Amino acid sequence: MLLLFTAVCCAAPVSNAISAYVALASGAHDEGGIAQGGTATDIPPRMLAAYKKAVQQVGTHVPRCQGMRWPILAGIAKVESNHAVGRSIADNGDIRPKIYGVLLNGAGAGGNTTAVPDSDHGRWDGTANGERAVGPFQFLPSTWASVGKDANADKRADPHNADDAALGAAVYLCGSGRDLTQRSQLDAAIWQYNHSREYVTDVTGWINQYMAAAKDPGLGKVSGKVRTVIDAALSQRGVPYSWGGGNTDGPSYGICCSPSGKSGTHVKGYDCSGLTMYAYAREGIRLPRTAAAQAGIGRRIPADLGTGALKPGDLVFYAYAPGHDSTIYHVGIYIGGGRMINAARPGTVVRLDSVTAMSGYAGGARLL
Repeated sequence: MLLLFTAVCCAAPVSNAISAYVALASGAHDEGGIAQGGTATDIPPRMLAAYKKAVQQVGTHVPRCQGMRWPILAGIAKVESNHAVGRSIADNGDIRPKIYGVLLNGAGAGGNTTAVPDSDHGRWDGTANGERAVGPFQFLPSTWASVGKDANADKRADPHNADDAALGAAVYLCGSGRDLTQRSQLDAAIWQYNHSREYVTDVTGWINQYMAAAKDPGLGKVSGKVRTVIDAALSQRGVPYSWGGGNTDGPSYGICCSPSGKSGTHVKGYDCSGLTMYAYAREGIRLPRTAAAQAGIGRRIPADLGTGALKPGDLVFYAYAPGHDSTIYHVGIYIGGGRMINAARPGTVVRLDSVTAMSGYAGGARLL
């Protein structure tokens, strides 16, 4: 039984929407609405190149746009087409077979209840009997007519081309000059893409994960067993925090409830000690379940030596009463440079944090 005082870790209609997401849930997410497992490794290299290229080019078309980053485009494309996974992507960006959404004729198939009249005589969507979304970013042909751009210099703006589609999406999201570093403006851009709060939450969840994956932790000098442990923990960036969640096999549904009343029963993810269990298991080291118990493994690094005594791979502990290991409530994995891999609290995801992000530094433990 896990006692609270020891702490587990730490104890929509189409409307004016750009795409035909409608009720088609194409991106996996947990019951909390946060998608799982997003890293650059789940994106085909040619698609990732298209996203990055679009970021470089969008300023030519929307000079006032700020904050466009490839994870934003990746979040949209993940939900719309799963990055065209399973298709062939040519060197020039052409995607085959082409990606078509359901026919938006109001018949109810795939969740569509609103008929959308044909706008392109079948040029892009292959049918003149109505409208259907096309390409990896699932543009409606009528929207593509206004935002489509030629990104690969073949003198043709094609929504079935990875480069063209990514640039078109970037232009659309930028609007007349949004600052996408502002959460409210990013939400507005995603809402414009599809008028659904569920869609905004789904896409935002993926963006958060890709943002975390895009940050370079600077581990060039770390190798061997320590690198294995750190890489394992880093691979889980973006996975949701779940009270009582996580074990040696990976993320899992948690338990109820944290001291703040947050339940992990419907969130598949990690709490702090679940994450450390998973990472160290990759090197065959089995850790106890709670942060306080993990402080008894390996060589303790006293708090009075300061954080400068920590080395990459060390466990980092935090206590309600530093100096009394029975009050330890949190653990992270130190990666160097004053940073740790952290599953901080309900409502967050596994991420990089400063070692000062948690209160009550209680030293560390060296297992490797």
